[in-house]
Amino acid sequence: MNKKGTDQSLHAFVKQELVTAIQQGVYPVKSQLPTEAELCKMYDVSRTTIRNALQQLVIDGYVERIQGRGTFVASRRVKQTLSATQGNYREQLQLQGKKPKIQVIDLKVVPSDEFLSAMLEIEENEPIHRLERIRYADDAPLQYEIAYLPWRKTTWLTKEGGEHSLYQLLQSQPDLSLHQTKEHLHIALADEEVAAKLGISVGDPCIQIETHAYLADESKIEYSIAYFHGEKASFTIERNYQKPTKTG
Repeated sequence: MNKKGTDQSLHAFVKQELVTAIQQGVYPVKSQLPTEAELCKMYDVSRTTIRNALQQLVIDGYVERIQGRGTFVASRRVKQTLSATQGNYREQLQLQGKKPKIQVIDLKVVPSDEFLSAMLEIEENEPIHRLERIRYADDAPLQYEIAYLPWRKTTWLTKEGGEHSLYQLLQSQPDLSLHQTKEHLHIALADEEVAAKLGISVGDPCIQIETHAYLADESKIEYSIAYFHGEKASFTIERNYQKPTKTG
C-alpha cells in the first residue's frame, strides 16, 4: 500500500477496503474483524489510522465495537431521514436497494376513549379509524404501527389503501391538506405484543416514535405510535440554518 498522503486519506482508504470486504462477504454479519494490531500489519498504517477508520465504520453502521471483545460486523440498519423534505417509506427503502412492503393487520372503526379523544382533539366516543400495520424491509419486520384517525374525515380509508403511504392518501383527498407532523422519539422496551410483531424478545429495546399530524386548518388528522426494530433501524435528523440578515 502506498503510504503517501495524510492520515485522513489513509483512514478513508482503510475504511473503504473494509467496507468492500464486508460487502463481498469476506467478513459476514456478526463475524469479528481482525484486531487493531492485525489491521495495522495488513494495511501498514498506524494504530491511529485504524482507529479512525473503525470509528467511521461504527458511525456508518457497518460494525459495532463491544468492550473487551472486539469489533464485529453489524446487521445493516435501514436509514430513515427525519426532515421536512423526507420521501415516503417506500421511496427511502428503494433508494437503499431494499424491498419495502406494508401489511395491514387490521382496520376498524372504534369509539375514541378519553385519551384518544384528547390526542385527536375530538369529542369522546366519536368514531375513529384504528389502523394497525407492519412495515417490512426485504421481508423482515422493521416497524409496527398503530394509527388513529377521525372517521368523519377518513370514511374513504380501506385496508387496501392502508398498504400504501397513508400521508399520500391524505394528500390525494380534495378536502384534506396535510400541513405538519410533530414526532417524539423515545427508547422503549418491547412488550409481548410488540415483540411478537417485530420478531424480537420481550424487553428488547425499540425506537418508539409518537406522531401528531395536522391539516392546514391546524386540526388533528392522525395520532400514531410506531415501534422500530432496535437493531435494524437508524434515523438521520436534518436541520437547516439560515444566516441572519443584517438590518439597519
